[in-house]
Amino acid sequence: MDNKQYIERLCREAKTASRAVANFSTVRKNNLLRKIAGSLRARCDYIITENGKDLAAAEANGLASSVVDRLMLNRKRIESMAVSIEEIAQMEDPVGRIEKMTTRPSGIRVGQMRVPLGVVAVIYESRPNVTTDIASLCIKSGNAAILRGGKEALHSNAALYAVIRDAMNELSCPPSAVTFIDRTDRELVPILVKMNGFIDIVVLRGGEGLIKSVTAESTIPVIKHDKGVCHIFVDESADADMASRIAVNAKVQRPGVCNAMEALLIHRGFGHKEKLIKSLIDNGVEIRGCPETVALLPGKIRPAADDDWGREFLDLIVSVRIVASLDEALDHIDRYASNHSEAIVTNDYLNAERFMKEVDSSAVFLNASTRFHDGGEFGLGAEVGISTQKLHARGTMGMEGLTCLKYVVYGKGEVR
Repeated sequence: MDNKQYIERLCREAKTASRAVANFSTVRKNNLLRKIAGSLRARCDYIITENGKDLAAAEANGLASSVVDRLMLNRKRIESMAVSIEEIAQMEDPVGRIEKMTTRPSGIRVGQMRVPLGVVAVIYESRPNVTTDIASLCIKSGNAAILRGGKEALHSNAALYAVIRDAMNELSCPPSAVTFIDRTDRELVPILVKMNGFIDIVVLRGGEGLIKSVTAESTIPVIKHDKGVCHIFVDESADADMASRIAVNAKVQRPGVCNAMEALLIHRGFGHKEKLIKSLIDNGVEIRGCPETVALLPGKIRPAADDDWGREFLDLIVSVRIVASLDEALDHIDRYASNHSEAIVTNDYLNAERFMKEVDSSAVFLNASTRFHDGGEFGLGAEVGISTQKLHARGTMGMEGLTCLKYVVYGKGEVR
C-alpha cells in the first residue's frame, strides 16, 4: 500500500485500540508495564546489538558527538529505562479520578473526571529511550500511542518496539495500543499530522526544523518540545563555589541535551568571575563571551558572534555575558531564551523572588542546576517531553499531561 494508505490504516487501528486501552484496569496496565521492564532486561544484548548498527551509521555519516551520545544504549541506560517503567507502574493511576466535586443549590453534584486523551502521536529524533518512555506513559494513562522515531535510530527503536509488542502479545493486549512507524519516508510526517479524524494530539521532540515544519502543517493540536536555550544567572551575592558547581554540572555533565546550560550571565559585581569562567574552561568548555568577558582572560575566550546569543550549542560551548543588574539579566533572558529552563544562583532573597516570578519559562530554578528539569528527577517516572508552550501542559510532561478533564454530573431527578 502507498504511504497514505499505510498511515491511515495504522491510525484507524490505533483509534480502535484506544477505546480498549482506556478501559484497562490499573492492575492490567501495571502488569503490562512490569512485563515490558522485565523483557528489556532479558533482551538487553539484542537491543545493544541493534543499537550498534545505528551507532556505526552515525559515525560513518559524521553525526555530531552529541547526537551519538543521545543514540547510545548500554546496559546502564537500558536498566535505567526498565527502572523508569517500573516507577510508572508504581504510580497512582490518574484515569477515572474525580476532582472538585461540589453540590450545587439545584441538588446536582458536579465534578471533573480525568480521562485519556485518546490517540497520542509522538514524532521524535535521536533518543531511542523515548520509545519506551512514551509507550509506558501512554499505557498507564489509558492512551494509544503512535511512535515515529528518526531514521538515525531506526534499528534501536525497532528493537525496543519488538520488546513492547511481544510483551503486549503475551498479555493479550491489542497490538495497536502501541504502534511504531517503521517506514522512513519523509512524506509520512505531513500525512500523519493531518490524521485529525484519528489522532487527538501530536507531541514533537526534535530539532527546530522539524518543529517549524510540523507545526505549520499539522491539523491536530501540537505540543512542542522545543529547543533548550537555558540560562544561568550568577547574581552579585552568589556563593562562588556553588556557582561554579552548578554551572559546570549544567554545561558539562551532558552537554548534548535540552536542559544543559547554553548561556551564562554573570553580575558585574560578582567577585569571582575569573574563577567561575576558568572552572568551565578547565572542564573543556569553549567560552564565547561579550567584550567584557573576553577581557577577563585574554587569549582564552573567543568573542561571541551575534548569533551565539540565543543559540542551542548542544556541545561543550557556552555564551557568557557580564550584566550590570538583575534587570539586565532578565531582559537578556526575555530576548534570547526558548522558555525551557532558567536558573539563578544568589543569596539575595528579593532577587531570587523576582527571578522566580518574572522569568517566563516552563521551569525556573533557584540555586540548582537546570539539568534537573527531567521527568524522572521531578518524580514523574519518565516524560513525554518538556513542553515550552503554555496550553494544556507546560514543562516536563508526564502521565497527567496525557489526560484531560470532563465534567461529570450526578443527579436524583433534578430538572432546571
